[in-house]
Amino acid sequence: MSSGISLIVGLGNPGPEYAETRHNAGFRFLDALLADSGERRRPESRFTAEAARLRIGGSEVWLLAPMTFMNHSGEAVSRFARYYKIPVGQILVAYDEIDLPPGAVRLKWGGGAAGHNGLTDVIEQLGSPEFLRLRIGVGHPGSAAQVVSYVLRRPPVAEQSLIDEAIAAAKDHIGDIVQGQYQKVMNSLHRLGK
Repeated sequence: MSSGISLIVGLGNPGPEYAETRHNAGFRFLDALLADSGERRRPESRFTAEAARLRIGGSEVWLLAPMTFMNHSGEAVSRFARYYKIPVGQILVAYDEIDLPPGAVRLKWGGGAAGHNGLTDVIEQLGSPEFLRLRIGVGHPGSAAQVVSYVLRRPPVAEQSLIDEAIAAAKDHIGDIVQGQYQKVMNSLHRLGK
């Protein structure tokens, strides 16, 4: 494991038609981090992404939102990480997690993609699964056949409120995450939602 985070990636789909969907939880997390900073995501055409720089807990950290659509997210992440010489172990990827209910959020190191196509592409393009993940619960539709349409829909207001609370809770711990205090954050976030 690394000694901290230099790059925070939020996964989602570009365009206003996707902005409020469950699949864009990763983008919403980035926007929550930027909300009070006066900074915003700016287009970085050479990476097909939007990026911002933020000081978190005394460290300068990059925020990256791939604009390649979810299933091709890894291309932007790997190009950006290579260009700025950011080791895979210093990357945090935030994304929607159907295996967690709305209101739950978990921090996890490494592992597989559990069927998440954006995460699968990030792992393939980076050539390693050894990075930190922020899993933002959006709930499951109950049937595998419904997953695609489910994540591409806007959740009901009550569910979105729970998702936003989970994002806010993760944001509250971002200083510890950036400083490498992963176990402390894992313990704390595990108490949120089930």
